Amino acid sequence: MHFKLLSDKDTKAMDALIDSYGGAQEISRTIEEKRDYSTRKKIAEEKGFGETLAKAEEYAKRFAKVEDFIAENNIQFTKDGVCTTQVSGFQAAPVTLDCMRRIAENGDILFATEMISVVPMTEHYVYSGDLLSTLAMAENILAASKFCSTNLIGIPLPEERFERTEKVTGEKFERRDLGNGMSQLIMKNMGTPFGNLGGVEVGNNNHLVYLDGITRAALETGGNFFLNPSWSTIVAACYYAREIPNLSFKISMLLSTQNAIQLRMLMNIFKEYLRDDGTTPIYEINIGNAATAETFIQCSEEMEDSGLPNIYLAAHLRINPDLGMENFNWTESAFQVFEAGRDLTIKYESDGTSRPYDTMEAYFFSDEERNEKADLIGDVIYHKCVRCDQDAKEIMRRGHKALFAKISYR
Repeated sequence: MHFKLLSDKDTKAMDALIDSYGGAQEISRTIEEKRDYSTRKKIAEEKGFGETLAKAEEYAKRFAKVEDFIAENNIQFTKDGVCTTQVSGFQAAPVTLDCMRRIAENGDILFATEMISVVPMTEHYVYSGDLLSTLAMAENILAASKFCSTNLIGIPLPEERFERTEKVTGEKFERRDLGNGMSQLIMKNMGTPFGNLGGVEVGNNNHLVYLDGITRAALETGGNFFLNPSWSTIVAACYYAREIPNLSFKISMLLSTQNAIQLRMLMNIFKEYLRDDGTTPIYEINIGNAATAETFIQCSEEMEDSGLPNIYLAAHLRINPDLGMENFNWTESAFQVFEAGRDLTIKYESDGTSRPYDTMEAYFFSDEERNEKADLIGDVIYHKCVRCDQDAKEIMRRGHKALFAKISYR
């Protein structure tokens, strides 16, 4: 590239942030330690989530199995193009538990292997045991392959968090005093309570606040997969996680990767900051909703031909109305992608039916309001899981392999 994406000052600040948490190896070791179910269960019980996990364990015993569906329908995987299943909206422990209850009662739903959460990473969510218990249900009990958490940089935090990051990195962050020891980065282009379009606005050196937030969450809970919505935070994450092999990222569709030109811009970023073993911290890219099946296939082909390590490409099959076009339905396009022999992660922001709380607004409830409405939000996620199950089964009937959480296998 003609110009360095990161200056020496940028990398020095990120190196200092890593060192302030004990260094890359210590961060990686602590993440793995916190991913152990016995460790998570003990902490969850201490923080009042023991009954939640006990119920989740019982619900999981009643989940449907892939092998039964294959046998009952004489499924044969004869075609290229693998389907990875993904559902969004697992908004903390009470909501996730309620969705699990409904799926257990149904008894015929194959559970998605990737789960996305857009809960603001507040102090309460990260340190109360709520996020850790959600991860325990998702990654340990359900054995989903990925659980993606979201750090939006406009989240109110204790002022001491900002002061620490400033002291460590030598940078300054423009913020407002919210009172009671809380502060918040100032967003100039507000689209949600926590920043333009859910966090795309990353002004000045605010990528450091993003990195500090995911590091604290990873160390506290063992969460290791995070949504990344901004060009600058993608660059920063690729550098920051070079020596932290168990830290990875999903690129949000809000970045607007709607065509192959934008994909090539991303691939240049990845190539610039590969790990020593040739891998990248970027695990998955959401191709934006404007892309056609032909564009998706082109992106898949160019990614394969790039020489970069395997990076999964995802597409929304259904979206909630305030995220895009009404009645958006990419299902037929997905079938085209599979028929072309390309892999695709099918993602559900919605089940395609207008439901209360099937909106981005539900992503930004306070901790208290979200828990009060857990059954209503759980109902929304349940119907997303139903739609994902139905579409994935149809994809299998067409001869393509589909991947689900390990709980869905014998």
